[in-house]
Amino acid sequence: MRHALVVSTVLFAVLTAVANERPTANPRQLPPTYVPSGQRMYKQYCSTCHGADAKGNGPTASTLKKTPPNLTTLAKRHRGTFPYDYVSSVLRFSPGSSAHGSPDMPTWGRIFYIIDKNNEEAVQQRINNLCDYLVSLQEK
Repeated sequence: MRHALVVSTVLFAVLTAVANERPTANPRQLPPTYVPSGQRMYKQYCSTCHGADAKGNGPTASTLKKTPPNLTTLAKRHRGTFPYDYVSSVLRFSPGSSAHGSPDMPTWGRIFYIIDKNNEEAVQQRINNLCDYLVSLQEK
């Protein structure tokens, strides 16, 4: 039951974010390849579980099977270098094994493909923007 609540909460957050992502007042205002900033996408998609401060303390974190990781220590945990390829892979393909933590995390790559109507460049740019934002949050 608890897992179903988490999945429902995450799905609701995703659908709300998708609905709010592109302005409807004047859709011609933005180019068709518009991709939100990493900070904006983090707030829309990630902060519910990982927290506004990216330390794994989001409002739904306590309902997950495993506590979401502290995303501000990714570089520290990888010998001082941000694991760009690893994070890109997790975002695109899903956490997969328990090495990431829990399969509670959505596969954002598939969701981005839906949002961007199968535009590979836009999906990759979303992932790059999210990774770049996470780089900016790393503890010194």
